[in-house]
Amino acid sequence: MRQHYVYIMTNRSRTLYTGVTNNLERRVGEHRQGIGSKFCNRYRINRLVYYETCSDPRGAIAREKQIKGWLRAKKIALIESANPDWDDLSEGWYG
Repeated sequence: MRQHYVYIMTNRSRTLYTGVTNNLERRVGEHRQGIGSKFCNRYRINRLVYYETCSDPRGAIAREKQIKGWLRAKKIALIESANPDWDDLSEGWYG
């Protein structure tokens, strides 16, 4: 069964972007190249700071909507619970 991912990306100013995909490495690469999302391109969103897996695409979409509905403080708490230093989790994925 194919995995689906809910993820949060950011930039140096910590502008947040939440998305869902079935191929996290490809999607993060697209964001880094500035394709696939006008928002990410405009704000230079290029750092993966959080992700979680779901086995069901409907569950992943529901989780994405849930997180998007949260206040910024709750999103930050989620990121910091798994990645307190806001490290780029995709570092080293691309040569």
